[in-house]
Amino acid sequence: MTQFTLNLETIDLTDEQFFQLCQNNRDLRFERNFNGELVIMSPAGGETSNRNAGLTAQLWLWNQQYKLGKVFDSSGGFKLPNGADRSPDASWISLEKWQNSTLEQRQKFLPLCPDFVIELRSPSDNIKNLQNKMKEYQENGTRLGWLIDPQTKTVEIYRLNQEVEILENPLTLSGENILPKFTLNLEQIW
Repeated sequence: MTQFTLNLETIDLTDEQFFQLCQNNRDLRFERNFNGELVIMSPAGGETSNRNAGLTAQLWLWNQQYKLGKVFDSSGGFKLPNGADRSPDASWISLEKWQNSTLEQRQKFLPLCPDFVIELRSPSDNIKNLQNKMKEYQENGTRLGWLIDPQTKTVEIYRLNQEVEILENPLTLSGENILPKFTLNLEQIW
């Protein structure tokens, strides 16, 4: 997925204008960093999209069984506490966070940081950019995050207030105490 950052120093988009920009250009993916710079990404290629669907499906099926929160795919947007607008490849929030959001908030980008996020590296992604994004999630309250890199068959695990852990070629990942009894099978991802 090719991406570039557009500096809009002279244009200060409101949250409503940014949301409308995203709605009017659904064939592109937009994010906005905490500086207000617009990050524009093309849709994912077939292989990455298929892997992403598998990740989201596994998370969704687990959540259907335990009903502990809400699952979001890569098109779901979040307004982080630092002001950035992000859309992880897959994410989850607790039922409590969902119930504390208003119907109006649910119709737009949720004004919160997900409890759990997955970022899946596509062939054109810059690993440093993804690592910075994961750190941003962590700094804004994400309790558990996985940066999955099929190219190197590594997973970087981000936990709140902890150092990053790197696993090489794991076959499964545990949701730990954030996603109890969730195990992600990586065989289809590799």
